[in-house]
Amino acid sequence: MMDYVLIIVGFALLIAGANFLVDGSAGLAKRLKVSDLIIGLTIVAFGTSAPELVVNLVAVGKHGSTDIALTNIIGSNMVNVFIILGISATIYPISSRISSRRFDIPLSILAPVMVLLLTVDGVLSRIDGLVLMLFFLLFLYVTVRNALKFPEKEQIEDFKPMKIWKSVVLIVGGLALLVVGGRMIVPSAVNIATKIGISEAVIGLTIVALGTSLPELATSVVAAYKKNSDIALGNVIGSNIFNIFFILSVSSIIKPLPIYPNIVTDLLVTIIGGVLVLFFVYSNKERSIKRWGGVLFLVLYAIFIGLRIATIL
Repeated sequence: MMDYVLIIVGFALLIAGANFLVDGSAGLAKRLKVSDLIIGLTIVAFGTSAPELVVNLVAVGKHGSTDIALTNIIGSNMVNVFIILGISATIYPISSRISSRRFDIPLSILAPVMVLLLTVDGVLSRIDGLVLMLFFLLFLYVTVRNALKFPEKEQIEDFKPMKIWKSVVLIVGGLALLVVGGRMIVPSAVNIATKIGISEAVIGLTIVALGTSLPELATSVVAAYKKNSDIALGNVIGSNIFNIFFILSVSSIIKPLPIYPNIVTDLLVTIIGGVLVLFFVYSNKERSIKRWGGVLFLVLYAIFIGLRIATIL
């Protein structure tokens, strides 16, 4: 029971830490006269992916739980598409921007394809990590360039400057909470897997992945409720790109990641999710994911998890 409590507390610390880190970093950047647009595209985007990053760093560093490092990312990308987009689209149809349809969504499909190709030798090596990092730098360059070229098309939040001492306190405090939360989650997840006789990969793909995706879930659901549905889609697709091309890249550079059983199936499901997003937005004149699409996402994820659980019982 204590392991479950530690995981819940760990997730709470991760979310709080990510929020403190984003607020402090954004306030400091604004104080240094960095534009709201660049802050949103970099600091906030990194912040929402901070839980996945910290969990992976703890997993590959102190505990050597490479299965959790891989499944945390693959599972988070599944949750982002099938759960977060599913719930958001059910609340309100999700519209898409031209840049998402032409660049972001195809890149989010390419990401798991690249992992599938790079792991045919049974491991995601340091060289593979560098290849993924090159794609991430390309994504960052194109995103910032397009945003600067067409700023009126971007949703720009009004970030407020913050006193430097306060920013530093929030940044340091946020990082501390993230580290503590990550160190609570990973060993607890390993203990749970050991006690109930299932693999770390299954725990990483489900409990850990869902927990680290909570910031994206909150952001996207609120955006859909406020009918700012293009933000919901951009948040999810951007997070999926960050997860594989940046976080998985950093993780494999620190320590090569051997593949786990069923990784091919999990990556194929992730690829299918991205293809469905592209299909849904091109299936109607509004270029949006309708409510029926959201329901289908949720049903497909329930079927996938049900089949995965059935194989281990």
